[in-house]
Amino acid sequence: MGLVHGLEDRLLNASFEDSSLIVQTHTIQSLAFKLGCDFAGLSVDSDALDRVPQTWARHAMQFPTELTRKACRTRRRELRLICVYFFTSRLFQQDNSSLLNDYVLGAQLEREHVDNLTEPVNISFWHNQSLEGYNVTCVFWKEGASERHWGLWSPEGCRTEQPSPSQVLCRCNHLTYFAVLMQFSPAPLPAELLAPLTYISLVGCSISVVASLLSLLLHFHARKQSNSSTRIHMHLHASVLLLNVAFLLSPALAAPSVPGAACVALGAVLHFALLSCLTWMAIEGYNLYLLLGRVYNIYIRRYVLKLCAVGWGVPASLVLLLLAINSSAYGRHVIPLSHGPGTGAGVQNTSMCWVRSPWAHRVLVVGYGALTTLFNLAVLAWALWTLRRLRARGEVPGRPACRDTLTVLGLTVLLGTTWALAFLSFGVFLLPQLFLFTIFNSLYGFFLFLWFCSQRCRAEAEAEAEKEAFSTSLMMH
Repeated sequence: MGLVHGLEDRLLNASFEDSSLIVQTHTIQSLAFKLGCDFAGLSVDSDALDRVPQTWARHAMQFPTELTRKACRTRRRELRLICVYFFTSRLFQQDNSSLLNDYVLGAQLEREHVDNLTEPVNISFWHNQSLEGYNVTCVFWKEGASERHWGLWSPEGCRTEQPSPSQVLCRCNHLTYFAVLMQFSPAPLPAELLAPLTYISLVGCSISVVASLLSLLLHFHARKQSNSSTRIHMHLHASVLLLNVAFLLSPALAAPSVPGAACVALGAVLHFALLSCLTWMAIEGYNLYLLLGRVYNIYIRRYVLKLCAVGWGVPASLVLLLLAINSSAYGRHVIPLSHGPGTGAGVQNTSMCWVRSPWAHRVLVVGYGALTTLFNLAVLAWALWTLRRLRARGEVPGRPACRDTLTVLGLTVLLGTTWALAFLSFGVFLLPQLFLFTIFNSLYGFFLFLWFCSQRCRAEAEAEAEKEAFSTSLMMH
């Protein structure tokens, strides 16, 4: 930190007669420019500079005309713009981070804090390596944001583009030190599938939002007739509603123009909603086990209240713990796109507010989802075996065997087993998995609504049949 700030002070205080000054070593290139309030923009390209070693990859920075506008409002004077290019990332260390070309390009205007520019600063990084399988993100060095280092890399205020396979273009609305962060991504989304998958997600999630709202309204209308199983269903509906709403808002709040704090908050809410949804799926499986395995003596004092402490409390505790351990665990997450022969390389990656920490994603998304899905699959297998055994003993007479099977299959499949498709995103399974997972799980709230309606109609039909049987018995007597 001291070396970087000391170099900045020397450049800002340096005296030179020409309009620019260039000083460089084998790992650092420094430039200083004299600017006036009539600044018309500036483009600095390494190919146009003298004495640049051929081993250095090409890089460029383009500054907009409004760069000096804020500084010139207070006093019209000569301004000093400095550019410092580090061809090593040793001074900008962050755990588990890899930078494109190992380059860090920075700029500063006097000692002014330049941000919220309407015209972005364009920073170009050229390279000669394949980025297939990597998620590239334009980031800036956020000083003082880490307890272990003097800063950390953050994507706030920057937009990532790839105009060609050999160039990464960063469009940022402020001045600081910039780099391209590379994160391994084993299965990038094919660019040509982005539009149809986005359309399916928007339509499916919107239908699910309406269906979940209808389910909750119908439940509150007839809540006096509800039992513990119905109330558990409604908590699952509430978690699915929150998940769909947060998911629909996520791409909008991931835009570079939106403050980073809003995206962090929504990312945490989206993660909480997903964990709650998965937890209530597991609770549904547990409740099914009690209904089939413990036919007698299944009364548990404050049963639903205790389940709420698990269904809502455990996810909330995990999200808060993750925020306490790593405050940058949530934020703008870039979804990488792989460009096939039929798509242009200029297609931009898409972004959402989500979990950014790789280990948190592995443990608290993939691991948590795997545990709940495996649990519900085990409950499904056990429930089908139990019903078959009871049917063989003749302990459940008067009902077709397929009816019990479809009941358990419908309940358990709709409450989690479709999420197992997430673990088939590889090889020949990738394309069908993407569409099946998107269709089934975006319409998850709608399927739950159909299940709720079928159960309600079934209960009313059974009540009506019992009423008719009672009336018949009275007439016979």
